[in-house]
Amino acid sequence: MERILYIKGSPKETKDSYTLRLAEAFMLNYKKNNPDAEIIELDLYKEDLKHLDLEVMGALFSEEENKHNKHVNNFIKFDKYIIASPMWNFSIPSIVKTYIDHIAVVNKTFKYTENGPVGLLTGKKAIHICARGGNYSSDERQHLEMGDKYLRLMFNFMGISSFNTLSFENTAVYEKAKVEEHFSKLIENLDSYIKDFK
Repeated sequence: MERILYIKGSPKETKDSYTLRLAEAFMLNYKKNNPDAEIIELDLYKEDLKHLDLEVMGALFSEEENKHNKHVNNFIKFDKYIIASPMWNFSIPSIVKTYIDHIAVVNKTFKYTENGPVGLLTGKKAIHICARGGNYSSDERQHLEMGDKYLRLMFNFMGISSFNTLSFENTAVYEKAKVEEHFSKLIENLDSYIKDFK
C-alpha cells in the first residue's frame, strides 16, 4: 500500500481556495483509481513550525525525536507527496519555505559526497498543485515564477526527480463565472496528471 503525504500550504478554507479545491479534486480522482492508497494530511498552518534558529537547527540533528525533527522523520516514511501551495508574491507562502527548511536535513534527506550533494529519497514522486492570479506559465512571465521552481529544485535535491506541477492560472484576471468555468474544465482533464503520479 502506497502512502501519500498531502501537504497543505494555504491558510484558507478549501471552498475559498482554488489551490485547495484543485488538490481535493486531484486526490478524489486519484483515490478512485487507487483505492488502496493511504493519504495523510499535514496542514502546515496547524503545526508549530519555527523559522530556523540555533534551537531548531540543533534539534533537527538530534537522535531523539522532538517537535522540530518530527517533520523530517515523518517525511521520509512516505512514497509520494502532494504539495498544495498557492503563488504569493511570485513565490510560495513563507510557511512552506519553513517546512522545507525542516525536511532538508543532511544525512536524512540528502548527504554530502566528494562529488557534491546526493539526494536520499530516490524512487519517490511529488506533485505541486497551485493557483496563480495571473498567467505565469507563458514564456514572457515564466521568469517571474519562483515558488514552483524552488520546490522542484529542493525536491530534486532530496532525490525526488519525479516532480510534476498542476497549476490553475488567471484566478484574478477574469470575473468569477469565467474563472469557475475554466476551473471546471481543468477538473475534467486531470487524467494525465493522475497517470503521471501513479
